[in-house]
Amino acid sequence: MRGVSWERFQELMLNATLETLYMVALAAIFTLALGLPTGVLLFLTRKEGLLPLRWLAMPLNLLVNIGRALPFVVLLIALIPLTRLLVGTTLGSTAAVVPITLGAFPFFARIVESAMDEVDRGRIEAVVSMGGNTWHVVSRVLIPEALPALLAGVTLTLVMLIGFSAMAGVIGGGGLGDLAIRYGYQRFNNQIMFATVVVLLLLVQVVQKSGDRLVRRLAYRR
Repeated sequence: MRGVSWERFQELMLNATLETLYMVALAAIFTLALGLPTGVLLFLTRKEGLLPLRWLAMPLNLLVNIGRALPFVVLLIALIPLTRLLVGTTLGSTAAVVPITLGAFPFFARIVESAMDEVDRGRIEAVVSMGGNTWHVVSRVLIPEALPALLAGVTLTLVMLIGFSAMAGVIGGGGLGDLAIRYGYQRFNNQIMFATVVVLLLLVQVVQKSGDRLVRRLAYRR
């Protein structure tokens, strides 16, 4: 291993992998916490929704569209002041969670909205006709019926978060991306570059396969 002993290489790979898992897990929690209610609101407040509120639907759609349109690398740099304000620093895995979350939750919000579009309108109307309120519709119809599609969306979002965590290495976000840049690209160490790519691919495969399996099981039980 050019310029790095085998023991040091193992240590670097282990620490970088754990940092990546930490970033992805924490960002996933915040992404779901922000994206799920945003997606539900997008579905409910649009013109043909249960709660048509133009004054809320328009800014929500604008926010989500802007978040999805901005390249993540640009977002990383643009959010440096906000990251410093919230975390106190722009370096490290915890700081990287801020731009990763804000870059991912608009994507997941659209997935939630699309998943709820697939729910049978008859079920919604049945709950409403029996006196159910909006909360009843969301908790007893929309989320349960859209669960397979939502779980598939969570899988896609996790895969995207892994990619975002790697790109966060550009601004010193830690993890496998930071390792690839500092020890691979900047030191011309192709072995470390290759190893980080392999680990990232393995993480993506594990997440995708596990998510697909859970979706199939849930669909089968239904």
